[in-house]
Amino acid sequence: MKKEIVMPQLGESVTEGTITQWLVNPGDNVNKYEPIAEVDTDKVNAEVPSSYTGTISDIIAKENQTVQVGDVVAYIETEDTSKEETPPEREGRRENQTGKQERSEESSQKKRYSPAVLTLAQKHNIDIETIEGTGRGGRITRKDVEKKLEAGEKTTAKAPEPQREEQDASLGVEASASDEVIPVTGVRKAIAANMSQSKQEIPHAWTMVEVDVTTIVRYREKEKEAFRNQEGIPLTFMPFFMQAVTAGLKKYPEVNATWQGDHIVRKKEINLSMAIGTEEALYVPVIANADEKNIRGMARSLHSLAEKTRNGKLTSDDIRGGTFTLNNTGAFGSVQSMPIINHPQAAILSVESIVKRPVVKEDDMIAVRHMVNLCLSLDHRVLDGLICGRFLAYVKEQLEQFNGEGM
Repeated sequence: MKKEIVMPQLGESVTEGTITQWLVNPGDNVNKYEPIAEVDTDKVNAEVPSSYTGTISDIIAKENQTVQVGDVVAYIETEDTSKEETPPEREGRRENQTGKQERSEESSQKKRYSPAVLTLAQKHNIDIETIEGTGRGGRITRKDVEKKLEAGEKTTAKAPEPQREEQDASLGVEASASDEVIPVTGVRKAIAANMSQSKQEIPHAWTMVEVDVTTIVRYREKEKEAFRNQEGIPLTFMPFFMQAVTAGLKKYPEVNATWQGDHIVRKKEINLSMAIGTEEALYVPVIANADEKNIRGMARSLHSLAEKTRNGKLTSDDIRGGTFTLNNTGAFGSVQSMPIINHPQAAILSVESIVKRPVVKEDDMIAVRHMVNLCLSLDHRVLDGLICGRFLAYVKEQLEQFNGEGM
């Protein structure tokens, strides 16, 4: 029987994905759960497994084509019925074709590397040609590279030859001979679509407070070595902000919400989406039930997610269910920003750089303090300045009155 293979749901807010590479061809026999294509969304790079055991009969979606979740991307003939419905001569032709394809795969698939495989191999300086592929036709999968890493077998990598891309004539902007034309595909295309949707649908408003975090800076400086020795990870500033923000979301649940057309949904769970950048893109994995963790637990969770993000190991579960986004623009030296809300959430907070500067205190004395700006973008359909002002004031209070509790 001919059955459909559809684009799977790869995350709660993910509505589409881009087929970056087909791993099979029409006529290929595949087993259930065997990867048949690689897909990029704005959240993850994932492999699409076959839903059935059978023979790929038609491939509908083209490589670099973006399709909606639930759309048919291919058809497969299940093994039991295909023999009954296929005439003998046609079966023979198919076997011949399959044999030719398999032989051609032996020579072609070994040299076809997915972006995830290339990124991982380059990151760890592994010569990809020394890896034995276990995928179809000897294709090297991400698991093969990970296995190589676990074995500690690093070798000098050869720089991959740059792939020539045909210029898209529909770009509409003429490029000179010296310009570099980069097709918008995969993660970048998905991010562009989501950001456009957010700006078009959500009426953004912005507000900012400055916070004196001198106490936290001094506390971290005193404790960071002991923390590293105990936990094996660095103590960064972000867990302090994460704890203050989750406290604010508990006190003001109006901010932990989403717009749903004719009603607003206030989320009971506080799941922090943490913006983490790689060389290629920005991802927002989620720390679920963040309000149940202390600063130490926040640090562990954040470090784990950052490692998975940078090693290309995020799964759909890692990016599912975020209710509020925290963005660390200060890592790039920024002191003020207006972040775009992570649709369909109602707000996003950016933590800017901590800057040492003179501050006039209440008694008119001038003191040198460690100051940071917190920039909040809000969905004005859900929130207004009053509640967001109270929320930010509470977060500011939590940070400025930090006394070491909550570690």
